[in-house]
Amino acid sequence: MTAPNRPQEDQLLDHNYDGIQEYDNPMPRWWVYLFWVTIIFVPVYYAAPGLMGAGGTKEALYASEIAAYEKAHPPAPEAPTVSEASLVALVNDAAAVSAGQGVFTRNCAACHGAAGGGQIGPNLTDDAWIHGGSPREIHATVVNGVLQKGMPPWGKTLKPAEVDQVVAYVISIHDTHPANAKGPEGVVVEKDGEKEKDHQ
Repeated sequence: MTAPNRPQEDQLLDHNYDGIQEYDNPMPRWWVYLFWVTIIFVPVYYAAPGLMGAGGTKEALYASEIAAYEKAHPPAPEAPTVSEASLVALVNDAAAVSAGQGVFTRNCAACHGAAGGGQIGPNLTDDAWIHGGSPREIHATVVNGVLQKGMPPWGKTLKPAEVDQVVAYVISIHDTHPANAKGPEGVVVEKDGEKEKDHQ
């Protein structure tokens, strides 16, 4: 009878490093095979990761992810077409201005001050405007926001009527000179619409 197979015993090698010897303890064959599989798998996965499950090449996966992101994050809506006359008319509507003040207090006062004199954001009561001071330009700024300055696109969260009302309120507080107002920023716009000078 032959003796049954027994696991290979560790062999003490002849190497001696400063009194330290090492065993010949080879890795298990399954581990070696797995190691080589990963070496083969990595370049294949790098070239076409989608083929391993999601489908498609890296370019196709990138395009699908971009499409999914754009679907989940639509661009800010452009300012609806409004007329200067309709916005100015709201300024003479006390109810609309009062409603606009409420919208301003809830959403804008933290940056522009309770009276619009400016804090983090610019003063809204003087003659200087960074993004245009006509009613339609103010309306477009409210709707589209100024993300690089930290102002969100309020057209995505406010109702169109609320946007019109808050614009009417902003127009109504022009030249009110609130206490501790910030200095002018942007371009001073005269009443006839001409630009007078820049304020940096």
